[in-house]
Amino acid sequence: MRDLNKVMLIGNLTRDPELRSTNSGQTVASFAVATNRSWNDAQGTRQDAVEYIDIVAWGKLAEIVGQIYRKGRRTYIEGRLQTRSWDAQDGSKRYKTEVIASDLILLDKAPAGEVAPLQNNAGDNQTVEQPVAAADPLATAADEINIEDIPF
Repeated sequence: MRDLNKVMLIGNLTRDPELRSTNSGQTVASFAVATNRSWNDAQGTRQDAVEYIDIVAWGKLAEIVGQIYRKGRRTYIEGRLQTRSWDAQDGSKRYKTEVIASDLILLDKAPAGEVAPLQNNAGDNQTVEQPVAAADPLATAADEINIEDIPF
């Protein structure tokens, strides 16, 4: 039996994406989404909770995110969980778990006055309502990003 590490989220961006480049020139975008959950507790009182989830997109997907994603936009995100660690300045070990995006779909229309068509390699227009997918979701381990390349 094979293992499975798959995340599917629907939420709203909490901030505009931040684009950076690694030393090797690969584009990386980081942003966060908020997901809301509501339930009734044992007394019948409605309870609400918000989860804030960090998202990272790489390569062409990151470039597209930088062009069309903005704070408040509603999106579907598919990807995998990844935890990285580092030593903080105070000597403690720090950990961060984030979703590495493989597929993205905007679920709302661009705000009035915002133009968001994209040009793909063939020069054809794509609209923001179309799914945005990573170039090769079946990438081999050799194609994986080295954590040391992350600029933040």
